[in-house]
Amino acid sequence: MRLYLTALNPTDALLEGFLPATDELGLAATVLTDRPGEWPTGVSVRQCAVRDPAAIVAATAAEPPAALLSNSDHLQEATAVAAAKLGLPSKDPEAARRCKDKAAMRRTLAAAGLDPVRAVAVAPGATPVVPADIFPAVLKPRDGVASEDAYLVTDWRELAARVTAIRRRHPKVALVVEEYLAGELRTYDTLGDGESLAVLGGWRTGLGPPPTFTEVSLDWAPPPPAHDAGLRALLDALGAGFGACHTEYVVRPDGIRLIEVNDRLIGDRMDLILTDLLGTPLFAHVVRLHLGEPLAALHLPAPAAPGRHARVEYVCADRSGRLTAAPGPVDRLHDGVRLSCRPMREVGRVAEHTGTNRDYLAALHGIGSDPTTVRAALTAFRDDLSWTITG
Repeated sequence: MRLYLTALNPTDALLEGFLPATDELGLAATVLTDRPGEWPTGVSVRQCAVRDPAAIVAATAAEPPAALLSNSDHLQEATAVAAAKLGLPSKDPEAARRCKDKAAMRRTLAAAGLDPVRAVAVAPGATPVVPADIFPAVLKPRDGVASEDAYLVTDWRELAARVTAIRRRHPKVALVVEEYLAGELRTYDTLGDGESLAVLGGWRTGLGPPPTFTEVSLDWAPPPPAHDAGLRALLDALGAGFGACHTEYVVRPDGIRLIEVNDRLIGDRMDLILTDLLGTPLFAHVVRLHLGEPLAALHLPAPAAPGRHARVEYVCADRSGRLTAAPGPVDRLHDGVRLSCRPMREVGRVAEHTGTNRDYLAALHGIGSDPTTVRAALTAFRDDLSWTITG
């Protein structure tokens, strides 16, 4: 039995998560990608135009798949269309499109009478036409990821300047301008089989300074029951109920408001950390859902079990240049807290400072019994490590 995974570039989620999990399940795995030269030796890779559903179907013809899935924001819709053509369990292609297209997401929720967030779509090349009282607002690409080109703008002048700068880099980009949603930023991470939905847990997210929206820390914070019904209603309206889903939302005095839905596992190594925290084979669970197994067969742990906390901190580049020195992988135990450092940029690489998740140099995390102990151990751990950027 063969599992096909559609992907662009190699990611930790695939190399350390999905591929080992597939092997443990006794399946063979082939990665379909349009960048085969970037993948490590030993990974079964097949050249494929992975944004084209017909090409995906054709690439599986020699050995029909037992399952087909993707963990890429960019490929969910095409992969879902291909899986449907092959008669395989899959995400709803329209739901995948609505989750990726932030303007379509807002329109869908507004039509359902849910989540009243003002948003204006801006076509490629068009001048933004927004109400004056929408400021402060967030400008972002309609199909963006990793907070790239997402900015807080406080007036017309800032909006026009940011639009010009983004289009200088990406002339054909479609944009969205929406009201800024101040409040506590949280995540809602779920698995579903298309009929039932299970909550894996959630995180409280800390951001860097505006005008960008770089995630710099996350603390384990399973969503309270008061948030659950509203979040499920939002996902139901979008049709996002199969496989893994990572939702970001804001808690405000008047209720919760949706930021975005990523129709995949949480990223930036958080999926691997979540697997460790919960002590459950998360990647294997996702594969099993795509094999057609029901959610009830997975025996998921309760997300709010006592005596369990985790905190994640990202080390971010503060300027452009070459990373000339950095720690490698480090694991340590301190005051009962399991600590880990994992590099996210290789030494020697030159990169521009972006103010986004692209600036991550490393992910640090601690898992222990309570927030105070974990935070203190992680602070001491981070103080012992150093990163150097030159140029």
